[in-house]
Amino acid sequence: MVSTSRVPLVGRYLDHLRAERGLAANTVEAYRRDLEVYGRFLQDVGIDDPREVLADDVEAFVAWLRATTSANGRPYAPSSVARIVVAVRGFHRFLAREGLTGEDVSASVGTPRAARALPKALSVDEVDRLLAAPVGDDARGLRDRAMLELLYGAGMRISELISLDVDDVDQTERLVRVTGKGDKQRLVPYGEVAGRELDRWLVGGRPALAGDGPSLFVNARGGRLSRQGVWKIVRHHAERVDLVAQVSPHTLRHSFATHLLDGGADVRAVQELLGHASVTTTQVYTLVSRQALREVYERAHPRA
Repeated sequence: MVSTSRVPLVGRYLDHLRAERGLAANTVEAYRRDLEVYGRFLQDVGIDDPREVLADDVEAFVAWLRATTSANGRPYAPSSVARIVVAVRGFHRFLAREGLTGEDVSASVGTPRAARALPKALSVDEVDRLLAAPVGDDARGLRDRAMLELLYGAGMRISELISLDVDDVDQTERLVRVTGKGDKQRLVPYGEVAGRELDRWLVGGRPALAGDGPSLFVNARGGRLSRQGVWKIVRHHAERVDLVAQVSPHTLRHSFATHLLDGGADVRAVQELLGHASVTTTQVYTLVSRQALREVYERAHPRA
C-alpha cells in the first residue's frame, strides 16, 4: 500500500476523487501522500491488503499517528493528524461502498478535532501599503499593481489567479470569471481601482510580454505566471514596504474576507465571493473579526 502501483485499490480511490468528486490535482495528491503514511503503518504491522484491515487496526493507526514523528522528524500537528484520518476514513468508506469490503471499518473512528487556526489578515493600512509598493510604468510594474489589486479586490486563490485568461475579465461590468476547486465557476466583482490598474496592464504592459497568448498575467518570457512566481512577487513587494510578517498571496484573500465582514457584509455573500462549498468554512473569518473587536475592547475599556 506504499504506492498506487502496488495497491490498485488506492489508485481506484484516487481516480474516484478525480473523476467523480472532481477534486483538484493538488488535493488528490495530498490524499495520496496521506494514504502512503497509512500504508507504511499497515505494512509494519503485517497487513498487505487493505481489505484485511479491522476497526482495531484503524484505531491503532490513529494512536500511532499521534505518537510518531513525520518525515521531517517532528511530531504530526493535530491538524495533520485530523487530515490524514479524514483520508483514511474516506478510503474505507469507498471500499465498503464499492462492495470491496463487507463494512466500513473506519465508521466508529472519530476524526480528531484540530485546533482552529485563525487566518492571518492584514490591516487596511497594511494592504494599502502593499498595493502601493509596485512602482514604475514598465510592464512589470503595471503587471504587479494589477495583480495585487485583483488578488485583494476579488479575494482569489493563487491557483485561480494564475489560471485566468484575458477573456475571463469583463472590463465593462468589472467582473471576473473565476474557476475554483472542482472546476466550479463563479463571477466575482472587483473595484474601481483594480479595474483601472487592469486596464493599464492590458493596454500598456501585457502586449509587450504576452504576444498572442491567452493568459491574463504572464512572466517576463510571455508564459503564464506560476504559483511560485506570484508568491515571489508578493513577498518582494511586502519586504519593500517593511511588512516583515509572513505575507503570501493567500494573505490577501484572508484580508479580503475579513475586511468585507468588518464592513458589514453578510457571511453568505462572502461565502459566494470566496467560492466556499460550505458557509462553515467562511465563518472562521467572523472569529477573526471578533478577535479584533476583543483586542480593541481590552486596549480601550477601563474595566477590561
